[in-house]
Amino acid sequence: MGSAACGTVEQLSAGQKLDQAFEKLGQEKSISFELDLDVDASTLKEMGAASAPEPGEEIPDEAAELISGAKISVTVESRKPIDESDEKDFVGMAMKVSAPDGDLVEYRVVGDYTYIRSDVEALSKAMGSPMPPTDELPPEAGGLKKALEGEWVKINTEEMKKAGEEMGQAPGTKPSSEPSPQPSLDAKTQNKLLEAFREVIAREVDFTTAGGEDGTEHITAKAPFRTLITELIGEIRPLSKDLPPGMGLPTDKDLKDAPDAQVTADFTLKNGELTEVYVDLAKLAEDAKVKKFGLVLKMSGGTKPTAPAGATEVDLEEIMGGFAGAMMQDGEFDESDLPDEGLEGGFAQDAT
Repeated sequence: MGSAACGTVEQLSAGQKLDQAFEKLGQEKSISFELDLDVDASTLKEMGAASAPEPGEEIPDEAAELISGAKISVTVESRKPIDESDEKDFVGMAMKVSAPDGDLVEYRVVGDYTYIRSDVEALSKAMGSPMPPTDELPPEAGGLKKALEGEWVKINTEEMKKAGEEMGQAPGTKPSSEPSPQPSLDAKTQNKLLEAFREVIAREVDFTTAGGEDGTEHITAKAPFRTLITELIGEIRPLSKDLPPGMGLPTDKDLKDAPDAQVTADFTLKNGELTEVYVDLAKLAEDAKVKKFGLVLKMSGGTKPTAPAGATEVDLEEIMGGFAGAMMQDGEFDESDLPDEGLEGGFAQDAT
């Protein structure tokens, strides 16, 4: 009984410490983190082969190398504490995907514009889809040329949203004058979900703690994956009528196919603040011999969302026109390739 009581106290203490660490994050007005896969290219290739891909659909060597070495850095800024912020409160966002050889893609949302730049050559090589040479682009595609050359370009954010809504329209329909409400969860439903998650985690997850040096502490959480996800979905299912439309939940049959291996997450706290999360996913790769496969989340300084100087303004019509023009020049685009609905309908169907 004494051992059981001590274990319960440790679990409660670890859970409380994690709660407090996440509450501290929620009170910040700016959050930065870095996301990384702890896996090598050969392991990714092996995992891809274990899924029995069709001939020609195997992971290319270049893509495996890129994914294994890539890191995603994100910074979000708000006028209010993050956990009290609505969409209108966020004043800036920056995201960057980098590889050992340099940055691949970076975009920032500041004010009325979204700023983008990318290493198109590295991306197209990894995906096996070469982009059109910039000297073959038509004169009116100057902005697209800048983008393909890796320079900063900017697009009006509202125009991007409108274009996305129009592309999502069914063929032959007219855009509504009234914008569709964005799917969202009301505060009452969010609280119900949070309480459901806490109950499942308290019931199914085992916590252990270990102290370190200089105020560092490690909290390890372990749980059987299938049991944990089944319990979580079971708690969410009664709330499904309150979830946004289209937010489908997996069936019981789907969940039976999930691996029931033990999944481990290690949280690193420094003076009570969360600094790193490592989730060990190796045991979920049942059909591949994986020694190391983890997801790493590190809290970091990040990149402040500021507007880069000298960005060239472009619009979506210019970009689409530049791509289509280059494709027709190369003889890779023909009207016979279009669906019966024509260009506009085809894009709408693809977008949908």
